Amino acid sequence: MKRALLTASLFAFTAAFAASSMAQTPAKEPQAGGAKTFATVNGKAIPASRADLLLAGQVAQGQPNTPELQAAVREELIRREVLSQEAAKKGVGKKPEVLNQLELARQGVLIGAYLNDFATNLKFSDADVQKEYDGIRATLGEKEYKARHILVEQETEAMSIVDKLKKGEKFEELAKASKDPGSKDRGGDLGWANKTTYVPAFSAALVKLEKGKYTEAPVQSNFGWHVIQLDDMRELKAPGLDEVKPQLIQGMRQRAVEKHILDLRSKAKVE
Repeated sequence: MKRALLTASLFAFTAAFAASSMAQTPAKEPQAGGAKTFATVNGKAIPASRADLLLAGQVAQGQPNTPELQAAVREELIRREVLSQEAAKKGVGKKPEVLNQLELARQGVLIGAYLNDFATNLKFSDADVQKEYDGIRATLGEKEYKARHILVEQETEAMSIVDKLKKGEKFEELAKASKDPGSKDRGGDLGWANKTTYVPAFSAALVKLEKGKYTEAPVQSNFGWHVIQLDDMRELKAPGLDEVKPQLIQGMRQRAVEKHILDLRSKAKVE
């Protein structure tokens, strides 16, 4: 039922772009040089730079650079070369579907490298970061809410729940019939969250409630109909600017990349 926190959506790169960045900026390892040969398979040389790249990629993912890892990288490259040579002998590389896949893979590598370079070269001033922080802080508001809810499909069901609450039945017991699997076994408890955690209709109703009260008029969202109860509220303790500055810059960089892509797309002549 919950949306992702605004802080998460604004503070982080998308997984795809992060993966691309990781692939294009591996941990630095001693480079053997592109002219050197790592191994020779059936007379064809495997450049040492290829081994360096594969090894560095593994190290970037947390693997320790051990003799065992180096041996595994060597074996992997040899097997790839053996299989590539055999595929070439059988003419696999001439098949239209294979050529298309190779071109897509080539484009993917180029795009990843280009976007990574573009993002890395972006610079943001302290004033830019402060403005970003202030904007997010204002959006989050000043309070956190401890709420619970019961989600049903029909308004009539929600009204029936409200009637039962008015007659003294316990919210926690009625929540067992909720359609929200994440909260129904906890009496509808959603825990502590700020208002931006929820969809707009839910949030708007929640912030109007007094502590201990529930919505006597059911609230409709794209998930269904909600009966919401506010258990408690407290001041929101947001992290300081210095604490989240790296994540803020990441979010700003990601949005700049997305805008750059849209700008290029809008200028492209497509027939």
